[in-house]
Amino acid sequence: MEEVQLALGEASYTIHIGPGLLDNALLLRRYIRGQQVLVVTNTSIAPLYLGRIQASLAGLSVGVVILPDGEEFKTLASLDLVISGLLQGGHNRATTLIALGGGVVGDTTGFAAACYQRGVAFIQVPTTLLAQVDSSVGGKTAVNHPLGKNMIGAFHQPQAVLIDPQTLLTLPRRELVAGLAEVIKHGALADLAYLEWIEANIEDLLALDLEKMSYAIKRSCEIKASIVSQDEKELGARALLNFGHTFGHAIETGMGYGAWLHGEAVGTGMVMAAALSARLGLCSVADSKRLRRLVERAGLPIHAPSVLREQFLTLMGRDKKATDQGLRLVLLAALGHAKLVDNVSALDIQAIIDDASSRVAN
Repeated sequence: MEEVQLALGEASYTIHIGPGLLDNALLLRRYIRGQQVLVVTNTSIAPLYLGRIQASLAGLSVGVVILPDGEEFKTLASLDLVISGLLQGGHNRATTLIALGGGVVGDTTGFAAACYQRGVAFIQVPTTLLAQVDSSVGGKTAVNHPLGKNMIGAFHQPQAVLIDPQTLLTLPRRELVAGLAEVIKHGALADLAYLEWIEANIEDLLALDLEKMSYAIKRSCEIKASIVSQDEKELGARALLNFGHTFGHAIETGMGYGAWLHGEAVGTGMVMAAALSARLGLCSVADSKRLRRLVERAGLPIHAPSVLREQFLTLMGRDKKATDQGLRLVLLAALGHAKLVDNVSALDIQAIIDDASSRVAN
C-alpha cells in the first residue's frame, strides 16, 4: 500500500492507494468515529461494490443512499436525498458518511457532510479514475446549478481517501479515458518529467496496466496534495489545478450536464488553454501542439462544440474563478509550469473559441 499525506494542520489526512483496499475493514474502520455510518453510492456502483463495503462495516449501524448515476444528477435534489437519509436514520453528529463512487457521488456526499448539523465526518472511496486522481482529494464539495457547474458547495476535507485501483477494471472505457484528462493535467501544470512519463506510457495506461496506473494515481495525488496544502481555500496557487477547466466547464454547462463527461470537456479545455497561451506568447507553439497530441492520443476530444460558439464566452464568464476585473485564466508559461493570468482580451479568447469550434458540428 502506498500513502500520500495531505498536510492541512488539524485537517490533515492520508490518501491510501493499493489493490484490495476495498476489503480492508481495519483500515476503513480506523476512520469511523461513532457507531453510525451512511454509505452513499449510485445505481452503477452499488451492485459492484456496496456489499463489500457493508461487510467491512459489520456491527455498526449502517444506512445506504443510492443516487442515480450521471453528472446530470449532481443537483440539490440529490443532496436532499442524502440529507433525508441522514435525518430518517436519526444520524447524530458523530456519524460518518462514506462516498463510494465517482466524482458526482464524492462531491455530493462531501457537501452533505459539510451541511449536516454544520459538519460531520466523511470518507472518500473513489471508484473512477477521475475521482481517484482528482476530485476525491482536496475537500472541494459541490453540486451543479443549471447556470453554472459546482456553484453551490463548500470546502470540507475528508477523514481519509481510500483508493483501490482494481475498481478501474469495471470502469467503462469512456470513463477511463475521461479520467486520463486529469492525469495529463497534473503533468502539464506542474511536472514536465511526469508529463513525459505519461507520453511514454499512455498506451499502457489505456490498456489498464495496473502497476503503471497505480503510479499515475499516486503521482497525481502527490501533485494535488502539495498544491492544496499551500492553499486550501483556492485563494491563489490552488487555482492552477483548474487548468483547462474554465473552457471545460463552459462546454459542460452549455451542452447540458452529462452530454460531455467532465474529463472530456477538460481535455478540450486544456487544448484551448494551451492554444491561448501560445497566442499570447506565454508558451511556445510547439508546447501547445505537443499537449494537443497527447490529449488526442489519450482518446479525448480536442475540438469544442460549434453550437456553443456564440455563447461560449458568456458561459466562461460564469466560472468561479471570475473576479470583479473579469476572467482569471490558468495558462501555460511552458509545459510543466502553469500560471494565473488576468484580463485576457475577449478578442483573443474568442479567436481560440472560433478556431476550436471550426471542425465539429455538435
